[in-house]
Amino acid sequence: MTTPPCTLPRRHVLTLPTEPAAVGLARETAEQAWAEWGIGPSRPALGPALLILSELVTNSVRHAAALSPQVTVVYAAGADCLAFAVHDRHPHLPLLHAAVTGSGSGGLATVMELTLGLGGTAVVRPDADGGGKSIWITLPL
Repeated sequence: MTTPPCTLPRRHVLTLPTEPAAVGLARETAEQAWAEWGIGPSRPALGPALLILSELVTNSVRHAAALSPQVTVVYAAGADCLAFAVHDRHPHLPLLHAAVTGSGSGGLATVMELTLGLGGTAVVRPDADGGGKSIWITLPL
C-alpha cells in the first residue's frame, strides 16, 4: 500500500485562474517539481500522471469556471508514490465509480482507467462547506 498524501514529505501547491492556460501550467509545474524531487521521466507512472493531471484540470476549466475562478493543484511525493489533487469550488462531485463501471465516458473514464491500471487510487474529497471538491490521485512509483 502506498503512503497517504497527508504524510508525503514533498509538497508543492499551485493556484491558477480557471482558464485554458491552467492545463499547460499545471503540467509544466508537475514536471519541474518532480524533477526537483529526483523523480525522473524514466518512471513509468509519469507519462500517465501528466495525462491524468491534464484531464482533471481540463474538467475544472470546462465545468467549474463559472463558480470557481481559481483551480488549485497540490503535488506531493514520497519514496514510493506520487500524489496530486485538483481542487475547484464547484459543488458537483463526479462519480468515479461510474467511469469504472462503463456508465461514464470521456476524460474521467480515461483518468480512472489509467489510475487503476497503474495500481493507483482516485478519491473525491468534498470541501467541508460542500461548496467544492478535490480529486486526489495516488500512483505508485
